[in-house]
Amino acid sequence: MKIKSFAIALCATLVVFISCTDGDDSLSNMGRLIVQITDAPFPHDLVAEANVTIFKIDARQKEHEMEMDSETDEEENSPFIILMEEEVQINLLELTNGLTERLVNTDVPVGTYDLIRIYVKGVNIVLTDGTTFDLNVPSGEQTGIKIFIKPGLVVEGGLTADLLLDFDVGKSFVPKGNRNDFTGITGFNFKPVIKACNKSTAGTLTGVVATIQEEVAVGLEGAQIAVFAADTLNTTTFTDEAGAYMVLGLDAGSYDVEVELEGYEMQTAEGIEITAANKTIQDFELTPIP
Repeated sequence: MKIKSFAIALCATLVVFISCTDGDDSLSNMGRLIVQITDAPFPHDLVAEANVTIFKIDARQKEHEMEMDSETDEEENSPFIILMEEEVQINLLELTNGLTERLVNTDVPVGTYDLIRIYVKGVNIVLTDGTTFDLNVPSGEQTGIKIFIKPGLVVEGGLTADLLLDFDVGKSFVPKGNRNDFTGITGFNFKPVIKACNKSTAGTLTGVVATIQEEVAVGLEGAQIAVFAADTLNTTTFTDEAGAYMVLGLDAGSYDVEVELEGYEMQTAEGIEITAANKTIQDFELTPIP
């Protein structure tokens, strides 16, 4: 399967950037909507690919939700605006640590959008030994995967609204059988979990996890970063080969973060403040277990 790489720009994760334009475009009845997708990492060493094909995306305009006339053409008066109709093949495991794929970049009528639907097909899991499992897509191909936007995404005349969808692979692809052994995995259930994050009220947590070797900081790959809000797990991610990590789409507020890696003592940072539309940097230094 041909796999498209994603460069991040669905915590589905929806993010909103509002930018001004020159002239009197603010009086326009059209604005621009950008939709990007990323992946909450899948902590499974036996899985090489988590593939989906997205072939359509539409969004509901809240103002028109109750304005449909049963005696008029349903399609013409539908509150849904088609944003994209083309096949895009994605390996979700490539979209981690701040990487995203832009799916939509189009003009739409001004208003508030409170629901987005993603239509998918061709969903499969490829294990690292090459075994492939094709998965059923419950309603995802016919009626779309519904993702509610809270608060609603506001598109204003002459301005741009940027929406981020966070596809939680770990919760969406549920292994059947013994998940610790190739021969024990009998298949996967597809139960899509996608978070929409509004970037006007969300921020980013980023940093490096390292250890000291011969008085030099060395990045640690594969460390798990768990982000908690009020003692409730919000999301997790893992460091890359350089020890870097990035968590997108965190609502503004205070978080506690735990970092774990086999062979090292767990590190905790409490009260990390996330600011809307900004990056918060938090590095960690792990100590080897004696």
